[in-house]
Amino acid sequence: MDGNTGDVSAFEAKTRLSELLRETERGRSFVIRRRGKPVARLLPPLREEQIADGARLVAAFRAVRARIPGMLRVRELIERGRRH
Repeated sequence: MDGNTGDVSAFEAKTRLSELLRETERGRSFVIRRRGKPVARLLPPLREEQIADGARLVAAFRAVRARIPGMLRVRELIERGRRH
């Protein structure tokens, strides 16, 4: 495991859970794999400012959407953008 993200096997995660939790508290994240395939992630919790940023982003998207009348067809907008 190197960098800020590490890979661990499911068996390793089970046997080293306390250590992995300590590392996660320090900001590391882990991908847990079973037979080489990713099955789960162990991530630090979101900080309050990250949650607030996400809420502001959703509110901004909703405000933009409220200014667009009628049905919005994304494919149509993409095609229109390609023509210009």
